[in-house]
Amino acid sequence: MTAEAETHDGEDLTAADTVTGEPETNHGISQDDDAADQDMTMANVGIEGDNVPDIKTESKSEVKLEDLFADIDSDEEFGSAKVKSQDIKPSSSPEAPSSPVHVGPSSRASDPEVMRSFYQRLFPWRYLFQWLNHSPTPTTDFGHREFAFTLQNDAYLRYQSFPTSDLLRKDILRLMPSRFEIGPVYSTNPRDRKTLRKSSAFKPIAKELCFDIDLTDYDDIRTCCDKANICNKCWQFITMAIKVVDVALREDFGFKHIMWVYSGRRGAHAWVCDKKARHMDDQKRRAIAGYLEVIKGGAQSGKKVNVKRPLHPHVARSLEILKSHFQSDILEDQDPWETDEKFDRLLQLLPDKTLNDALRKKWSSAPGRASTAKWADIDALAKTTQGLNATALREAKQDVVLEYTYPRLDIEVSKHLNHLLKSPFVVHPGTGRVCVPINTKHLEDFDPLGVPTVTELLGEIDEWTAPEEGEKEGKSIADWEKTSLKPYVEYFRSFVVSLMRDENDVKVKREREETDSMEF
Repeated sequence: MTAEAETHDGEDLTAADTVTGEPETNHGISQDDDAADQDMTMANVGIEGDNVPDIKTESKSEVKLEDLFADIDSDEEFGSAKVKSQDIKPSSSPEAPSSPVHVGPSSRASDPEVMRSFYQRLFPWRYLFQWLNHSPTPTTDFGHREFAFTLQNDAYLRYQSFPTSDLLRKDILRLMPSRFEIGPVYSTNPRDRKTLRKSSAFKPIAKELCFDIDLTDYDDIRTCCDKANICNKCWQFITMAIKVVDVALREDFGFKHIMWVYSGRRGAHAWVCDKKARHMDDQKRRAIAGYLEVIKGGAQSGKKVNVKRPLHPHVARSLEILKSHFQSDILEDQDPWETDEKFDRLLQLLPDKTLNDALRKKWSSAPGRASTAKWADIDALAKTTQGLNATALREAKQDVVLEYTYPRLDIEVSKHLNHLLKSPFVVHPGTGRVCVPINTKHLEDFDPLGVPTVTELLGEIDEWTAPEEGEKEGKSIADWEKTSLKPYVEYFRSFVVSLMRDENDVKVKREREETDSMEF
């Protein structure tokens, strides 16, 4: 029983993919075999907080706006968070002291003490809570949120929930999962689902709209790497995809709070966090996924692009964005039609047989001719080809550009409200790299191979020395500020602040409108 399947880098799991060890319900969860049930039963023994009291509705206590966005660099919960002490169940085992971990060449990301130190000292728990809670006071946005853990023995625990990030942090440190996923907010506390008389009373009601782009879906067109391997050349496929999807989500659907996150190995995830996105049902999610899906079919399915003419404005805009990438990243860096076998695929996408025969003859007589030259040959020979339909050729060339550059989305990730996706800032167990957010303002500068690994970060803490001047007296410096993780956490923090500010503005406006409507 393994949740860390190599499909899609083991980076996301639908509800149907997960193991619960429970009878089949109406949530799309299928019952696994007896061995899986036994494993899961054993793995669930002693799970902290099964009886943690449910979080009630948002506190009525007044919170000042300056407190809402106070920049307090600590791992503690918000000072304004009113959680009763009797509601907080202590961890079943005390935390280990936060002493420096001296990592060396033999240290690995999967080492328990390495991961413990990462979760204790570097993981931005406070900002994760802010991001998912949308308020300084704990609400059901966080308290009814599902978390799922992949343990070191590959057991997969679903329907974990926590009133505060401190309790989540303590359970992570106790169980030491290799990673954890974030699921939807449910109508009731996920831990209480078995106590409900009607299973239909337990249903997902909100989750970010997510997208997943994986470089293995480009294996039939990237020439530099394949499978789990990546380099800066093929990473440009992800750069192109982010540009196209991000602008569509913002300009065509009006979304504002979109966070892109590096998957830790060979892909990227998008989290669309606007409130209107979080509350969309499956039908609306499928519609947006279908709107963005242009590339269809597997590696051997032939022509993958069939777009209507005149081109939809989204497709026309995407072509404009992608044409410069096609020239540099595809023709020059990937050189996709270098061999006879490869250029034959290009010829299959062109509509005129006479032109194709002329191109095949020219290219076969000049082995190794660069793809940039072959692409130029199409127009050059087209001028001397009698009876050629220029419009059909132009459209076919547009389709070629789209096939080699347009985003290849795993749209199943986007279609369902109850889908689980790996949390930002967890460590990829294969590469040791942290799943950091990508600053789209500097998208071209993002280097997946330069993302820090967990062992590098812990080494940076050990090597850090306090500055002699300029440090504010009495201000503690968080461990993440001492490392190369700092710019990623700061970007995440600014994203969360912007999201919370908009959520708060909407709430204040709604309350003001309700007050005005009561006046005579």
